[in-house]
Amino acid sequence: MTAPAPLVVVSGPSGVGKSTVVARALELDPRIWLSVSATTRRPRAGEVEGREYFFVSDGQFDALIADDGLLEWATFAGNRYGTPRGPVEAQRAAGRPVLLEIEVQGARQVRERVPGALLVFLAPPSWEVLQARLTGRGTESTEAVERRLAAAREELAAAGEFDVTLVNADVQQCAEALVAWAIVPDPATGGGSPASE
Repeated sequence: MTAPAPLVVVSGPSGVGKSTVVARALELDPRIWLSVSATTRRPRAGEVEGREYFFVSDGQFDALIADDGLLEWATFAGNRYGTPRGPVEAQRAAGRPVLLEIEVQGARQVRERVPGALLVFLAPPSWEVLQARLTGRGTESTEAVERRLAAAREELAAAGEFDVTLVNADVQQCAEALVAWAIVPDPATGGGSPASE
């Protein structure tokens, strides 16, 4: 029986550039499949069902939890978000490496439910860089920024729980390293996963 393709969980603090690095990794290697989360929040303008999220009712979300249909889930700002188990397992069984871009608490849940998952922590080059990114958006109140900074400190403290830490000093290099971790090397050509940066 063939082992399922890798499941790689990407996490890190807000503002570290997770979405940018993941998007570049998908461009570099189209074999990688990015999981789409389910959410109970309402769609925003321009969002497409199945692309940004699967939009579900509270009852449907409850049913997913009851049926063990989620690999992880959490509540943010009064709405619930989770990773549907079925599509992830189907893609891995078909030989496609799967990426999950989720929060630290979600990564902890995946570690419990999928022991073979690889947890990758995306870190900023420095606290000052992250702070500048979070405060430089200029779209939030001082209180909201302070909450983000406090959450970022907590999330950075969790880096030791992850298998690999990649420092996002350069998006291209970071994405290339992520792809190398997500793709199982061909035994015929040799090679292995890169060392953590």
